[in-house]
Amino acid sequence: MATTRRDLLVSVLQYGVGIVALGVLLTQVDFAVVVDRLSNTSPAVVAALGVVTVAGLVARFYTWSAVISPFTSIPLGTAGRIDLTVNFINQLLPSRLSGRVAAPFVLRAETGMEYADATAATGAHTGIYAVLYGAASLAGLAAAYDRLSTGILLLLALSTALYFVAGAVVLLAGVNLTLFDRVVEATADLAARVPRVGAAVAGKVRGITEITSSSTESFRAVAGDAAVWLRYAVGWTGALVLAPGLRVWLLFTSFGASVEPAALLPLYLVAAYSVTLLPLTPGGIGVTEATATAVFVGLGVPSDVVIPVIFVDRFLGVYLPALAGWYPSLSMDLSVL
Repeated sequence: MATTRRDLLVSVLQYGVGIVALGVLLTQVDFAVVVDRLSNTSPAVVAALGVVTVAGLVARFYTWSAVISPFTSIPLGTAGRIDLTVNFINQLLPSRLSGRVAAPFVLRAETGMEYADATAATGAHTGIYAVLYGAASLAGLAAAYDRLSTGILLLLALSTALYFVAGAVVLLAGVNLTLFDRVVEATADLAARVPRVGAAVAGKVRGITEITSSSTESFRAVAGDAAVWLRYAVGWTGALVLAPGLRVWLLFTSFGASVEPAALLPLYLVAAYSVTLLPLTPGGIGVTEATATAVFVGLGVPSDVVIPVIFVDRFLGVYLPALAGWYPSLSMDLSVL
């Protein structure tokens, strides 16, 4: 009970931080000006935003196809359901990594894969994602470090470093899961001492070694396949670099602002959004928008332009897909999570 209350208190606090951060940002927005600018956005720009957003979603779906391909072939629509559902769950939890814990259950529900294979595909997706994100964020920081405040620079450097650490830990653990067999065996021995139910519990615990062995083989098949990395990198770049970068560039241009050099804008954006890995607020809501605003203000973009642009980009790229993920999640029994 104490743990439940503590978890509830932490969740309330995290949501509170996000709401406060959003509130502070919104107080800096002249909504009349924002509405005027958005209403004067040309139909061509609006259409381009729609095309870029859809293309970014398709690229995201493709990353799941890439890591699942060594085990089975799935339609892009199934990959889309997986991505949207996992993204929906991610927004309910305080970190991207914590949300990925649910992914094997989603994969099994959507594809019928064995848990070992689904766990391996999810682990590979998480590990490769983290490594690529860390590399792109580091490039963005290297290009902008002399134009950002010390506080923002340290925060982004921490989150970028955590991406590299997370990627390395996930990938190394994935190919060495059998190292945990001794821990499993020791746990089973302890469980066996429990009166009446000990033998049954110990048997269940020892069964985990079968999963770790199978998952290790599956993970090595995915993580060691250069074609998987290449396909994943293509989808990841389209979804996390090109699509958001183009959206923000289109909106900045429409609002009469710019970032120089424009070619580095997508990398600046990756670095600015890297705080989503930190378990500060569910889905990084509020904190991510505030950090991204500080980054682009440091890069010379007026705050009254940055704030609505970041909100629109986050809505199209994160919150709208998360809302869309609510529907496919209805067909799942999320209580198993």
